[in-house]
Amino acid sequence: TNSLTMIWKLFKNLSEDQQRYEKQLIFEHPTFVKLCQQLLRDARRMTRGDLVFSLHAVVNLGVPQNTLLVQTLVRVCQEKLNQLDNRCISVLATTLAGLDKDKNVSALQAGLQLLVEQRIPSIRDIFILQNLMKCLGKDVPVFLKKKLEMAVLKEIDHLAFPNALRMFLALVAMNYCSIPILNACSKKIQENVHDVSFRHLILILEACYSLQYRDVKLFSAVADYVNSTACLWDKRQIMLFLSAFETLGFQPSELMDVFAEKVTEDPEFLNLKNLLIVLRVYSRLNYIPRGQKHLFFETLHNCLNKYLPQISNTELLKAVYSLCMLGYLPQRATDELLQKDSRDELLLSDDLYKEQKEVMLRSVKACMELDSPSFTKPAFVPTENSALLVSLNLRKAQEALIELLGDENMFQQNVQLPYKYHIDFEIRMDSDRKKVLPISATDDHADSSVQRLAFLFVPLSAFCVGTTHPQGKLAMKKRHLNKLGYHVILVLNRKFQEMTNEDAVEFLKEKIYSENAFPFSEVTVQDSN
Repeated sequence: TNSLTMIWKLFKNLSEDQQRYEKQLIFEHPTFVKLCQQLLRDARRMTRGDLVFSLHAVVNLGVPQNTLLVQTLVRVCQEKLNQLDNRCISVLATTLAGLDKDKNVSALQAGLQLLVEQRIPSIRDIFILQNLMKCLGKDVPVFLKKKLEMAVLKEIDHLAFPNALRMFLALVAMNYCSIPILNACSKKIQENVHDVSFRHLILILEACYSLQYRDVKLFSAVADYVNSTACLWDKRQIMLFLSAFETLGFQPSELMDVFAEKVTEDPEFLNLKNLLIVLRVYSRLNYIPRGQKHLFFETLHNCLNKYLPQISNTELLKAVYSLCMLGYLPQRATDELLQKDSRDELLLSDDLYKEQKEVMLRSVKACMELDSPSFTKPAFVPTENSALLVSLNLRKAQEALIELLGDENMFQQNVQLPYKYHIDFEIRMDSDRKKVLPISATDDHADSSVQRLAFLFVPLSAFCVGTTHPQGKLAMKKRHLNKLGYHVILVLNRKFQEMTNEDAVEFLKEKIYSENAFPFSEVTVQDSN
């Protein structure tokens, strides 16, 4: 066992190329063959520790799973399972995680799961607990996940910083979001963020996404650390941080300013792949760098023009859509995108994203019209009431508006507008915003003195995490509704649903009649309502 374990320790520190070469030498070595034969003969007489560590070494050295040696060791482990101590259980769980499921492995895994369930109360070592969580994986029953969670929480005060990193990954492997454990890990990581490597910081952010864990303090700590040490990171690393934050819906504004400056100083860094990532990040997070808006847009636009001869139609659509979402119209790229051949290829393609492409293309066309400098606010916007019933999550708002305004004729619901835009409720008011006007009295004719209010009840995911800053799609819709003459009022639907009926009425009353309920100025791309 000592020989095999030492071979594995030396072997695992080699590069991939060296491992391939050394593995061949090891397997062809006559002494290794004798060692394996002796292991096969003595398997049932070995101590529990030697047995488990031998299996671990043999499997990790790459001895095929279907060999008599590996299958024998697996069967003997099954026979001696109840004799294993907690450390051996942890090592065995790690080994089985690297094996394919067959009859013997499945039987051993089932037995191990039952044993872990019995032993959890006696396990005090947090390293062993997190290793079991990681190796048992997502197929573990929920009750066992909860037992492991409770065992970890008993020892959480002894959680060391390195274990906090591993615990994040263990929870991902188990596909289990334990908020108390994650909060404890997050605190440790925030305190020691300067000691975390680039790879581990990315893994932590990816784990937060997998577990749907949104911790603004953790995200801010990572962003502030990367921003304060920006000179130590290369542009690709910062870009990967921004991409991870974008996936989480978190906007690290200072870091985005720093990165934009690096991009404008060295645009050669932007190959096509990097350009598409940068465009996606800034458009989805609805962010324009402070003090360098024009230069930043021009840099991205010039890079896009450079790649026009080689870019695919789908990539071109994504790039143009991202720039349009930010309120910038890349003329040459847009002309190429809207050429008949390119458009037909996008819309006639029979892939999973056809509908998504249609929506993106429609948004680009809307931006070309509404964001054009020559566009003027129309005196009259044709509207259409949807025949659909008000959805359940808007029923409360409908009832509150009826109670507040006294009549369903004082507002419109499920309103369809040009450019396929939809608003939940429309209210029309006099020029002084003192009085709500009946919809029928202001329909079918233009009246510049009528103020139009558009209520949008939106989910929390439509905003950047921890803020009321709208993400790209919502910001674009709000901007376009402003262009059409609407004053847009964004309402966080979840908070509204939590209000009492009386509070809901008061809330809507304040939004409709208050002097500061909404700005009458044009909305900017980054405007936060």
